[in-house]
This record gives sequence, C-alpha cells and structure tokens, in this order.
Amino acid sequence: MKSNFFSKSKYTLFFIILFSAISIPVIYHLQKTDERLPIYNPADVNPQLVDVSIRNQKKNHTIANFKLINQNGDTITNTDYDGKIYIADFFFTRCKTICVAMAYNMSELQEYYKNDDDIMFLSHSVTPVIDSVSVLKKYAESKGVIDGKWNVTTGNKKEIYNLARKSYFAVLDDGNGDENDFIHTENFILVDKDRRIRGMYDGTKKEDMQKIIKDISLLKQEYAKK
Repeated sequence: MKSNFFSKSKYTLFFIILFSAISIPVIYHLQKTDERLPIYNPADVNPQLVDVSIRNQKKNHTIANFKLINQNGDTITNTDYDGKIYIADFFFTRCKTICVAMAYNMSELQEYYKNDDDIMFLSHSVTPVIDSVSVLKKYAESKGVIDGKWNVTTGNKKEIYNLARKSYFAVLDDGNGDENDFIHTENFILVDKDRRIRGMYDGTKKEDMQKIIKDISLLKQEYAKK
C-alpha cells in the first residue's frame, strides 16, 4: 500500500514538473507578445506639455498635417510618412548643448535602422529663419543624414511651433510661435503608422535609445498581427 502511494506520488510529481516545463514558457511567451505600447492622447500627458485648447482630449489624437522643407529643398509633408514608424525631434543647427547629444543619438538610431524601410526620422528646426536649406544641407552632411530616411527640416515658424505644442507635446513652455517665441527640448517622440504618439524619450540619454529600440520592436510586432 505504501509502495503504491509513493508510486502514485512519483507520477504526480513527474506530471507537475512536465506541465510546468511546458506551460510556464508558453504563458511567458503569451504575456510577452501581448505587451503593447500605450497610445498617448492629450489627457494622458503632463498638462504642462499640452496646449490648453486640447488638454482634455481623451482619444483620437494624431499628428496634424504638415508641410516642411528638407535639407535638399524638397517639400516634405505628412504623406511622406504614411505607413511609417518614425522618431521626431526639435533642434537648431547652432545649438551647442543638448542638440549635440540628440543629433548623435538620432544618427545612431538611423544607422541601426538604415536597412529597415518601415522606420524614418524627422527633425524640425526651431530657428527656421536661420536654418535655411543651405545651412541644413551642411548640417545634414556633417551628421551623416541619409536622404529619404531622415528629413532635417525648416519651414513656417508658427507651423513648427504648433506641431511641437499641439501635435507632439514636446515642450513645457507656452507661446504663439511669434518672433520672440523660442522652444528648446530634448524630447524624442515615437509616432506609429497611424500618426499616433506611442512613446516619449529623453534624446540626450543613451539608455533611452535602447528603450526606443525595444519599443519599436513591440510596435512592429503589433502591426505584424494586424
């Protein structure tokens, strides 16, 4: 009787071990693959980053249509980013502080994704009057910008500042984009193929670049399931 009990216990223990060995990795895999990035709407973000006119919006926020000029003098619009995942930032060519690290980190991301047609980059000059096409071209060459992959842009100041404040939630300070207005931000913004914000990062920090890479991987998995 005792022997029979131990025999049954042995088989039960074996079954538990076998079940755990199979089920735990499966459960872990399901949890891992079901991980999704948040979709940011104005109400989800620090109110100081959001223009008061849209601060209470809880859904359906997307990046507004835009029309900019890149380093080659080409017109760049939101349609150039249709169906793309992209990283956006705001900079100026004469910046000697945070923009230096930001440009380096963006170029590293560009190198990482240079053969991935799903990923693009978009930089907006916050001093568009100074950053003419010729200035941007020289800057782009110095940073190793790949044409068609990374657009370094100038344009109408009010439009760029509206994008920063009302679309990308990139800056803390208020303003109207006039000649006395100036924004300076280290934020990188991850935008999905549907023009929704999926992540915000400190563009000066190396560890945040690793977070971007991880998050883009999750985003690509999400689109692969559609």
